[in-house]
Amino acid sequence: MSTFSEFREFIARGNVVDLAVGVIIGASFGKIVTSLVDQVIMPPIGLALGGFDFSKLQWVLKPDDPATVASELVAIQYGAFLNTLIQFVIVAWVIFLIVKAANTLRREQAAAPEAAHAPTPSEALLTEIRDLLKSR
Repeated sequence: MSTFSEFREFIARGNVVDLAVGVIIGASFGKIVTSLVDQVIMPPIGLALGGFDFSKLQWVLKPDDPATVASELVAIQYGAFLNTLIQFVIVAWVIFLIVKAANTLRREQAAAPEAAHAPTPSEALLTEIRDLLKSR
């Protein structure tokens, strides 16, 4: 089997397509969460704490020197890290809720007894013949 045909078989599996869809939806969800944190959650928190922007919080290690062209600001940007941490907590919480709902659904399906299916007409006829033969 050639490498190309193995690759084609691999891609044709449903799991790969499902994974690709999950990654694309996850990336889009990440953008939504980033927007939620940066534009909805953090502004009121910043306002409540004195009107500053969390994403601008930083510890300056080496200040920018406007007198020299090559000098750049060196800083630890802990405000951006706080925003990213809040985004992570939101994503983790949503994933937890999704997994919890899926597990609840699985438990309900496992607990529900399977209904006995009605025999097909051929099975019913064969059962009747069997019973007639037994009675003889």
